[in-house]
Amino acid sequence: MTEIRQYPTIARRDTFAQLPAEYSADAQDQITQILTTSSINRLVVLDDDPTGTQTCHNISVLAVWDIPTLTTEFQTDSRGFFILTNSRALPPAEAEILIRTICENVKAAAEQSGHGVDIVLRGDSTLRGHFPLEPDVAQSVFGPADGLILAPFFFQGGRFTIDDVHYVAEGDDLVPAGSTPFAQDATFGYKSSNLRDYVQEKAPGKWREEQIHSITIKDIRLGGPQNVCEKLLQIPANGAIIVNAAAESDMHVFVAGLLLAEAKGKHFIYRTGAAFVSTRLEIRSKAPISASELRLPSPRQTGGLILAGSYVPKTTAQLKYLTERLGSTGKLSIIEIQVDDLISSPESASKTVKEVVEKTQEYLQSGQDTLVMTSRKLITGSDELSSLKIGSVIAEALVKILQRIEVRPRYIIAKGGITSSDAATKGLNFKRATIVGQAAPGVPLWRCDEPTSRHRGAPFVVFPGNVGGESTLCELVEGWY
Repeated sequence: MTEIRQYPTIARRDTFAQLPAEYSADAQDQITQILTTSSINRLVVLDDDPTGTQTCHNISVLAVWDIPTLTTEFQTDSRGFFILTNSRALPPAEAEILIRTICENVKAAAEQSGHGVDIVLRGDSTLRGHFPLEPDVAQSVFGPADGLILAPFFFQGGRFTIDDVHYVAEGDDLVPAGSTPFAQDATFGYKSSNLRDYVQEKAPGKWREEQIHSITIKDIRLGGPQNVCEKLLQIPANGAIIVNAAAESDMHVFVAGLLLAEAKGKHFIYRTGAAFVSTRLEIRSKAPISASELRLPSPRQTGGLILAGSYVPKTTAQLKYLTERLGSTGKLSIIEIQVDDLISSPESASKTVKEVVEKTQEYLQSGQDTLVMTSRKLITGSDELSSLKIGSVIAEALVKILQRIEVRPRYIIAKGGITSSDAATKGLNFKRATIVGQAAPGVPLWRCDEPTSRHRGAPFVVFPGNVGGESTLCELVEGWY
């Protein structure tokens, strides 16, 4: 691989002003027409944490993947569904086994149901995750695709791709992804901001430079869906295809063109952010759900529970804002778990969990909204696998706390992708949930009414670690008070 290119931070407003005007027609109408009139495959989204549901509503997310459950889901009239893999919490060898098992079961269920399948490996997490491992495993089961679509754009998370460079919005600036704290991830770190470089950094030797292609913003805005279709049809097989996008309409145009190409026989594998998924499923955006729409008990009978395990800087800033604003008002009780106590010994961890559960139940029962958060000093291991192990110990403790809380919270907010995944599947025993909508922009709201789930029907918020401004979490808690 050649030397990784470096890019400066740029001004968001000035950069967007220099781009061509957005495509004039509403490509979502064309997507609706194509999906209604063409035989398009079902979309199965393997989500490496629950945050890929952050632009969706009225769609199922499964936390199990046995063939009978999958067959039942294929028999619904939905255009697709999510499977929550939580693979980002696993070492590569375990993730490979998991993704292979899920794909084999999906293939068997689809064949039994008579459906074709397109697979999305939703693993944006600001370019962190098992790439290219997951797309490679999926293709080993379903057969080789004509190409890999790489589309990490996510408007609500402030993530844009311009001239193949992926940017993260910070205030009025666009910061190259390789220069952000996300790129310093102890397990899934990277140096590249240009997605061409990123592909070669993560998969050295897999694609030659001439096998990496781009759908540019000019292609999208000046040529529209038909131009995107023609470009996709012309790209040779086995390439990697980078999707540029700086507005939601760009993703709509791209997907419309993609569907036209698929209708002509093209077949792709996808590594994307949430925006691609909702657009491909023809899920149009709607406003976040208010407290009155949720019909939370009034007067309140118990407090809400906020569980925070994410360590990205944005989460830490949001927790600081929340605790400083509400901690002294009597509206929020705060329990901070010392991570050193969790990792020093099993006995210490057990004692800590017991004490936290007792305090939390006391606060919730008294009607207090309660924040249970890990201490904010990030403790890492000597290498990627040991850092992952420390993260697993912390996640396990948070799960045990949730499992032992008998008081039904007014609502549950889980902060961080892996935290919310474990909270849903292990802490609350979700097997199938419905994505109701968003609690805030880019923040999914789930509901599980299964008799076997704990705290059945309680609103469950999957709050990604790196979404929103520093006040977003606090505004949500205050809004639902």
